[in-house]
Amino acid sequence: MSVVTLVARDELRMMVRNRVAMIGLALLMLLTLTAVLSAWMYQRGVSELRARHAHAAESTFDAQPDRHPHRMVHYGSFIFRPLGPLAAFDPGVDAFTGSSMFLEGHRQNTANFGDVRQSSPLIRFGQLTPAFILQAVAPLLLVFLGYGSLARETERGTLRMLILQGVARGKIVTGKLLALGLVALIAGMPAMIGLAAIAVRQDTPALPVLTIAAGYAAYLALWAVLIVLISAWVRRSRDALLVLVAIWAVSTILLPRAAAGLADAEIPLANRLQTDVAIGRDLRAIGDSHNPDDPHFAAFKRSVLDRYGVSRIEDLPINYKGVVALEGERLTSSLFDHYAAKSFAAQARQNAMVDLAGLLSPAIALRAMSMAAAGTDLDGHRRFLEQAEAYRYALVQRLNSMQAQDVSYLDDMATDPGADRRKRVSAANWQEIPDFRFAAPDGATLTAAALPSLIMVLAWLAVALAMLALVTRKLGLRR
Repeated sequence: MSVVTLVARDELRMMVRNRVAMIGLALLMLLTLTAVLSAWMYQRGVSELRARHAHAAESTFDAQPDRHPHRMVHYGSFIFRPLGPLAAFDPGVDAFTGSSMFLEGHRQNTANFGDVRQSSPLIRFGQLTPAFILQAVAPLLLVFLGYGSLARETERGTLRMLILQGVARGKIVTGKLLALGLVALIAGMPAMIGLAAIAVRQDTPALPVLTIAAGYAAYLALWAVLIVLISAWVRRSRDALLVLVAIWAVSTILLPRAAAGLADAEIPLANRLQTDVAIGRDLRAIGDSHNPDDPHFAAFKRSVLDRYGVSRIEDLPINYKGVVALEGERLTSSLFDHYAAKSFAAQARQNAMVDLAGLLSPAIALRAMSMAAAGTDLDGHRRFLEQAEAYRYALVQRLNSMQAQDVSYLDDMATDPGADRRKRVSAANWQEIPDFRFAAPDGATLTAAALPSLIMVLAWLAVALAMLALVTRKLGLRR
């Protein structure tokens, strides 16, 4: 049996004798399995609930009677954001961004009913998901299992004896690292099994799943290397434990929250009220379709009359009110898109600042990788908002086109008792409008988004291994 294997076996024997550590490992595995099952059941329940509500909203919209098209513009419709297949493993920002939107004309509403706003404040610390356990809980368990792996040998004097007997320092360190790495593998296995089960049940592309598995494997390996490194660097087990717990607290809890707070302070976002006021101001500057003397719509009216070669609105072959509605929605939607792009750009700068903090904390890089691969990061939310806005605009403009083509201008302006009936169009038109369907990104897109953060985690691992190699050369030389 090789020296490395003997050292690893001896270290594992010491861990097994530590009943508290073994109980902690068993509890971690049980907690992980519980997290996998609860997250899977929660995802399935939420997905079914949203699908049921979406079907009800679609059925209600399609069941509307004959109406004036512009009434349907204001009647609107609800859509619901579907959960991604890997949201059960890492929900990311989904709990904060809202799950439903009301689509209507002349407005671009935000997503509502985020889980955080409807749940206990404890959800802000971290949801019980496999990702959270691997990011925060598993490293702490590894710290308590391995903090004394080499410091204990230094305290007892057995390390110097092994070196004097001709055992290479590198083999001692490799054996200790092998033992702790095996424990890390055991600790992470339930979550990886859960990830595989979720992926198979949801028919998830393989690339994002493999990326997530590689990222968490590298992260746990990093902690194993870091623990052995600190244990080799300090002389006493107590000091190693204090240093490692401090590193865990700073990198896992303090820095992620400090980075997010700093990004929010440095790059503030306009709130909903500020955005609405700015859009209203810009709309007044662009043009008011309800003001007959407005320069923009006066010029627009002349262009429409010239296009059809008539001198009066009443002589147009189409309903001028519908044409104005089409132009008004085009103007307002262009402003919506402009301010949405500004908001997304600011959020992207915030995220870039937080991602840069991954140079100080591997936990930040891991979280960014995990959310990107799972499709639950800010980009995933942006995909939903952009597709929702594209659908809203197409829906509203389709209804405005119905007013322009299917309702005469004279009937639209009439006030006699039968005018209301003449202004309506057939209810069959609502049933012909396609329902909203979210187009999820493919596996290559998710993997490409997660790749920079994965490289950062691997870079952390490479630096830790290099530092461990340097410390190994001086192992046992300090008194």
